[in-house]
Amino acid sequence: MTESIRALKEHLDALLASRVLARDEDWAASIGRAVRIQAAADDVVRAVVQQARQDGTTWHVIGGALGVSRQAAFQRYGRPTDPRTGEPMNTTPLPEAAKLAASVIDDLASGNWSRVTERFDPAMRDGLSEDALAAAWAQIVGLSGALEERREPEITRAGDVTVTNTPLVLEAGDYTARIAFRDDRTIAGLHILEGPTS
Repeated sequence: MTESIRALKEHLDALLASRVLARDEDWAASIGRAVRIQAAADDVVRAVVQQARQDGTTWHVIGGALGVSRQAAFQRYGRPTDPRTGEPMNTTPLPEAAKLAASVIDDLASGNWSRVTERFDPAMRDGLSEDALAAAWAQIVGLSGALEERREPEITRAGDVTVTNTPLVLEAGDYTARIAFRDDRTIAGLHILEGPTS
């Protein structure tokens, strides 16, 4: 934690000195320094959270202090261990997960069932046929109308998959498209849940 605080202080000192020494129109350099301060401050928070966890503080308490849920705190600062191997788990979501989810939802809304099922991993392919997918989407449209809006997804890494939760606004109802992607970008799970996720 001491190293994180030292780095933050160095970045703060550099920003303060640069504003004294720089010309008024040199805002790009100041913005860059401010971004480095933000990253250094996050490193301090991460170090404090890790120390709190080592001392037995619960994720509930940490989440409350951060103003988020315990799950959100864990997803941002936790270091989960794979129970199969004992090794630290990869917690970095696929960088293009939002685009992948958007393309699946757009294909559903436009009736491109085959484009969706072609992206299924083997287990999904065995469990959900193109006809069953079309019937499920037809049932949702029958209950709530056509898709009007697809909002920005929440994206997390859960074990071996990246999970996207995309809020959907249909004519007469709100849903969430929960899509899980493997690292090879195949679809490992696809659920349309009624209402927004929390």
